[in-house]
Amino acid sequence: MNNATADPKSGTAPRPGVRARRLLAAHSVLVYLFLYAPIAVLAVLSFNAGMQVSLWRGFSFRWYKALLTDPEVRDGAVNSLLIAGIATVAATVVGTMAAIALARWDARSRRARSALTATRGLLYLPLIVPEIILGVALLTGFTLLQVRLSMTTVVIAHVAFTVSYVAVVVRARLAGLDRSLEEAAADLGAGPLGAFVRVTLPLAAPGIAAGALLAFTISLDDYVVTSLVAGSESQTLPVKVYSMIHNNVTPEINAVCTVLLVFTVVLIGIAQRLMRPPPSDG
Repeated sequence: MNNATADPKSGTAPRPGVRARRLLAAHSVLVYLFLYAPIAVLAVLSFNAGMQVSLWRGFSFRWYKALLTDPEVRDGAVNSLLIAGIATVAATVVGTMAAIALARWDARSRRARSALTATRGLLYLPLIVPEIILGVALLTGFTLLQVRLSMTTVVIAHVAFTVSYVAVVVRARLAGLDRSLEEAAADLGAGPLGAFVRVTLPLAAPGIAAGALLAFTISLDDYVVTSLVAGSESQTLPVKVYSMIHNNVTPEINAVCTVLLVFTVVLIGIAQRLMRPPPSDG
């Protein structure tokens, strides 16, 4: 009987399955290098002691110390955190209510199914519409309503495109919940509000928290929409970074981007952990 597994000492070629796995592994490594090598280089150069962005002059925390004393960067960071915080709270409340409505929609009739499909499409539209189109549309709306561009307009814009992310995450969480638990709570005397507070809300809490973290991350890192609807006194950190590129370019830009990157990765990691399905018993 022929041996299907190649002997590494015999000089025979590996079987096709092994060769395919090796090619897939090599391809994956190349893809990850292509995606993340520039980011790794940026993070390393943020510790550069020299004045030039791309020329290494030694290891130093000089530019991270400069971030703490740069008033424009500090103001931009404060604005970003404030806007992201307010937008996240509003988007989480609205998105959670929308997700519950979609998950509990009685779509037995044809008209109800059509309405449900249309509502889902409208809710998910900000996920697929290019940011530049969304930003121009919001700017046009604010102009027609004669609303002065400020932090308020930025918050409204961020709520508009983060609600969909919260709704998608929370609805996915609600889809995996057992409706019989709510029915059991009702049989035990709990009203609709009591069943929601004591049963549905605790079970959906990980999804709500994950959606909130995702909304906060997207709001914090947004540039395109923010640059169109922000006033002169409401510049966020990404907008500040873009303006720094056109002025005096120093490794401080690398330091700012590295801090944003680490903060974003941590939040996304927490959100991904919260979105994992609970382990099944047995």
